[in-house]
Amino acid sequence: MAKPYLSVVIPVYNEQENLPALFLRLTAALDKLGKPFEILFTNDGSRDRSGAILKEFHHRRPRHVRVIELGGNFGQHMAIMAAFERVRGDVVVTLDADLQNPPEEIPKLLAAIEAGHDVVGGYRENRRDPLFRRSASRLINGLRARITRIRMRDQGCMLRAYRRSIVDHITASGETSTFIPALAYSFAANPAEVEVEHAPRTVGRSKYGLYDLIRLNFDLMTGFSVVPLQIFTLFGMVVSILSILFVVYLFIRRLVIGPEAEGIFTLFTILYFLVGVVIMGLGIIGEYIGRIFQEVRHRPRFVIREIIEAPDE
Repeated sequence: MAKPYLSVVIPVYNEQENLPALFLRLTAALDKLGKPFEILFTNDGSRDRSGAILKEFHHRRPRHVRVIELGGNFGQHMAIMAAFERVRGDVVVTLDADLQNPPEEIPKLLAAIEAGHDVVGGYRENRRDPLFRRSASRLINGLRARITRIRMRDQGCMLRAYRRSIVDHITASGETSTFIPALAYSFAANPAEVEVEHAPRTVGRSKYGLYDLIRLNFDLMTGFSVVPLQIFTLFGMVVSILSILFVVYLFIRRLVIGPEAEGIFTLFTILYFLVGVVIMGLGIIGEYIGRIFQEVRHRPRFVIREIIEAPDE
């Protein structure tokens, strides 16, 4: 079997309804390229028939399809990382299994890679998601750009292409929790973005709930910047200065007017505000300490139960 030029990596978690159509459309699009390719499906602990369907894909096209079975649900980015460690192609494309990003758009990314770019991200111009998700995405994109200085027009789009050297840098980082597109941009010398189509999800449901999105963005903020800590430190300094001025004001007022009890509710309000600030600060610090704790444990990022692939010849 010829060394593949292209490796397509697809994490799968409970997508049995989408997989048959995805496979037909993806293989048709890749066959038209006229270049050797491989498809790596990572089954991230699916509880439906996804695993059995992926094995069937391998039996149908054993030279093109490889299946990585994880021993549990480790999350989308760790599922991609498991495949990144085993890709053979010179160019690696990531694609979601929900068919919201059409596989027919892959040639757009390859054209940008062949034009000299080392990382190519897709952005969804006509995004077919609910208003809440679109609004939250715009807010998070802007906040992430200011805090991390990583410029991505659409961080939620996983239709992306990477040169093999970038993928090797990503896998060598060994981080236990990370955001792959941002990590790739931090290694890229000449990144680019291209517009890709976006379709509404027709079957199944999104695997990212509100809590998952919040956790993902905490990983993004704390994994690529210490700005949250710096902002909290600066805010603490400002509050300390204002507190000193307020104490001086109360002391002078006591000397001029005398003791009074009417301001007790104002003092309680200020106290509760400062306690809230302290709790928020402890949460930010806890995020960083938690990341350090995850790194020093040296536990495996994921567990591979089985790899289904054709034997080397």
